Amino acid sequence: MNFAPYAACDENSRGRKYDEPRPAHRSDFQRDRDRIIHSAAFRRLEYKTQVFVNHEGDLFRTRLTHSIEVAQIGRSIARALNLNEDLVEAIALAHDLGHTPFGHAGQDALNKCMQNLGGFEHNLQSLRVVDVLEERYADFLGLNLMFETREGILKHCSVKNARSLGELGERFINKTQPSLEAQLTNLADEIAYNNHDVDDGLRYGLIDVDQLKEVPLFANQYHKVVKKYPDLNPRRIVHETIRRMVNEMVVDLIETSRARIAEFAIDNIDAVRGHKTVLISYSEAMKEQTQAMKRFLRESMYYHYRVKRMTAKSTIVLTALFEAFIGDFQLLPPQYRQKTSASNSAVEQARIVADYIAGMTDRYALAEHGRLFAPDLPT
Repeated sequence: MNFAPYAACDENSRGRKYDEPRPAHRSDFQRDRDRIIHSAAFRRLEYKTQVFVNHEGDLFRTRLTHSIEVAQIGRSIARALNLNEDLVEAIALAHDLGHTPFGHAGQDALNKCMQNLGGFEHNLQSLRVVDVLEERYADFLGLNLMFETREGILKHCSVKNARSLGELGERFINKTQPSLEAQLTNLADEIAYNNHDVDDGLRYGLIDVDQLKEVPLFANQYHKVVKKYPDLNPRRIVHETIRRMVNEMVVDLIETSRARIAEFAIDNIDAVRGHKTVLISYSEAMKEQTQAMKRFLRESMYYHYRVKRMTAKSTIVLTALFEAFIGDFQLLPPQYRQKTSASNSAVEQARIVADYIAGMTDRYALAEHGRLFAPDLPT
């Protein structure tokens, strides 16, 4: 495939941590994508939630459906910009592998439990999953992914944590940029969750159309749809509006990014990495609209009392699990218990517990809580 000269590809890649023969009939980034799809962590995303807990409904987004949607949006943008679609797809499918059960509430709860023991951050955990925790291959731990895939998974990182990551952490210390594919996937993630949280929020009754009419990104498309299809039923109006919102954001991103790449005469991947700011970007007008949508979702949906109640319950569940396991490692399943030893530091022991809890699905965490704390349930 003929990529743009500034795209990441097999030929300019920084390679894998452990050398392997090149695949015979696929690219290295196709191999990465395939390894991610076949991982246990990827399968568990089916029962990890975005905003809603898994048992609350069959049609709400999960981490799995969200990741697939990010991959679809990302591939469309990558194709338009002549970037590496396989790399974008691999990053998209892996970017949430380290998320805890119960969405961001679970991450916050686990981070609080770990605050004096190294902390917990889902980006770092996603990297830990693909670098260490997946145990599928005889020659190495983890999935041994390409540098560019791992770079894209690690969207954020403190300078303190970056210092322990070697080459992968250098950009956070030196304030340089990742590949265009990594930049692109980050915004494809935003496009997916902004629009699809609107859909789920309306479905669950946390927000309504009248509220959304005050948000320009939604209102602009909604009024166009109603004018063109005055007899369309309300549910289809919403679907058509959201579809158009996604398209508007994607087109703006493609056109703005293409113009920025040309403006700064970017002609190779080193120029991408050395540029002072990201090159994949919305226009200023679209940035304002997306920020307004984020504010609306935060204030009207994520802070809704019904979401806060679930947040409170999930915090209780994960905190209780952590305290139980850290207090008695004999309560851990054998595959985790055997990793603990008297020679481990308190931080190392806590990380083993955090790995176990972070890997749980929503329903498994609830079941495990029941097995530990409900007298009438089998252990």
